[in-house]
Amino acid sequence: MAMNGYEGGLKMIEELTTNAGQIQDKVLREILSRNAGTEYLRGFLHGQTDKQLFKKNVPIVTYEDLKPYIDRIVNGETSDILLAEPITGFFLSSGTSGGQRKLMPVTAQVAKKWELFRGLYESLVIKHIVDINQAGKRMELMFARPEIETPSGLMAASVTASIFKGSGFRASLPKLYTSPSETIFCPDPNQSLYCQLLFGLIQREEVVMIGSFFASTVIRAIKFLENHWQELCYDIKTGRLSHQITDSRCRNAASLVMKPNPEQADLIENICNCKSWDGIIRKLWPKARYIAGICTGVMRQYTAELEFYSGGLPLVSSLYASSEAFCGINIEPLCKPSDVSYTFLPNMAYFEFLPVKNERDESIEMKSNNEDTELVDLVNVKPDQCYELVVTNSTGLYRYKVGDVLMVSGFHNNAPQFQFVERKSVVLSVDMEKTSETDLFKAVTEAKALLDPLGFILTEYTSYADTSSVTGHYVLFWELKEKEDKHCKELDPKIMVECCFRMEESLHYTYKIYRKRNIIAALEIRVVKQGSFEALMEYCVSKGTSLSQYKKPSCIKSEEALKILDSRVIGKYFSPKSPL
Repeated sequence: MAMNGYEGGLKMIEELTTNAGQIQDKVLREILSRNAGTEYLRGFLHGQTDKQLFKKNVPIVTYEDLKPYIDRIVNGETSDILLAEPITGFFLSSGTSGGQRKLMPVTAQVAKKWELFRGLYESLVIKHIVDINQAGKRMELMFARPEIETPSGLMAASVTASIFKGSGFRASLPKLYTSPSETIFCPDPNQSLYCQLLFGLIQREEVVMIGSFFASTVIRAIKFLENHWQELCYDIKTGRLSHQITDSRCRNAASLVMKPNPEQADLIENICNCKSWDGIIRKLWPKARYIAGICTGVMRQYTAELEFYSGGLPLVSSLYASSEAFCGINIEPLCKPSDVSYTFLPNMAYFEFLPVKNERDESIEMKSNNEDTELVDLVNVKPDQCYELVVTNSTGLYRYKVGDVLMVSGFHNNAPQFQFVERKSVVLSVDMEKTSETDLFKAVTEAKALLDPLGFILTEYTSYADTSSVTGHYVLFWELKEKEDKHCKELDPKIMVECCFRMEESLHYTYKIYRKRNIIAALEIRVVKQGSFEALMEYCVSKGTSLSQYKKPSCIKSEEALKILDSRVIGKYFSPKSPL
């Protein structure tokens, strides 16, 4: 199937989703015919490529199961341990979702799949919003960590860095993006962000889209702008880059385009120098048509704050992808963030689904992975059911549990649409109860509503299970911000205590029973000073996480991360009584 222009992309989406079952069978057949002779698959398939034999014999695995094989390739053995096609490098996952950085083999086919995947979701943006390639420029905030050389001589990089390195992407930069490559590949994320904001402000009249891979990065950029707008305005006014930017490539890129522009600087200064930054994005970039960034999953917590800054611009969550596979696109890009569903594209990988039990008033629990568990094919999933995603791809992952729990929200033609529910591995527990990411989000959403009349916004939160005492309890770290920058409002301790109780009331039945029986102690909210979560992010970035891929953990497991937040606590509040 060829794709010519956005209408060709729309036609391809229809063809792919209509013929989803046949395409899935073809994808699996191609993967098996190419790789059945590899060391890994030979032990299960004995050189055969039959689908039923594959489903019967090939085990469902996690990264830990495949790690010994991947490590052998990383250390220099030939890639035919896992796959027949030569590998060109490795994807390096962020490690901020599940706590472990993973290396995934990459082949030349991956870049081609990405170009097709991107072309398909951009055809939907053109249809519903704007032909961004013709209307103006994208102020897309992009960060590429330096590659790491493995013992095999092959390089490992984040998914985003690999995309940014592509020749097609680099060729499109000057025409379509405000950020030159020198700023994207700057090894210092703060210098990179400063320069990308500077270039975006200089070209503000051309910008039709503001975004990044995750919504959290857009929020970080606006907070960074709040702290540095005066310095940025001075640079624009004088035509000279701040002496604090020491990266020579960034300085060279700036010298090519910067010239004194006092009028532009005064205009930006007047916009930024206001008591409230409500709608600041639309004010600074008046021709912007939308804000791009994934707003689902753990990113849901940023939508309220992003809507505050957006000035009514739609928040577009275009795609669902991971280091393991490009999976689905949002065919209704103008829907509300809470309504986003991703339509799976059957040509991207072979998808199976492990059923997940969702009992009323209970957190999500996985079914035991025993021999009787039947994985469901893509076209056979049931509406309103939850599943864990299992991927077989062309780069050496076979029946691989990604760790994402998805719910079927409907179908487009014969291809299912999924809403992201949560990461399977992220749970709070102090005894036998399990509190999922979704449980936590629901409880926080209920509690933070109490802050609205006080003029405060909850900008960040995370959690951990404190089991240092005999009776453990849940701890929530909250970072708050005033809606209007007056710095004169004080938190009412009674309201914060009520927030603790409201959270407990909103948690699942098991939690409430355990709390009533004093098996779990009172829930605690620790308010941290502004900038605390930025310090947490900077710590993770210093450990090798790419800023483009950083996802703030819903549950803290690192002692170092815990110390960072605990050292910035300015108030502690406890639930006053057990929930009914």
